Amino acid sequence: MDMDVTTLRVIATLASFAAFLGIVVWACSRKNKASFDEAARLPFEQD
Repeated sequence: MDMDVTTLRVIATLASFAAFLGIVVWACSRKNKASFDEAARLPFEQD
């Protein structure tokens, strides 16, 4: 099987898009909300 540069670019683009979608789904999932809210309050907490 002979892969040319265009095929490799298409595969890399699709893999990058899949990784992006995975990160978006992870960031927007409800089970992570509590930990994200806690991390958002960290700069405002006193030592």
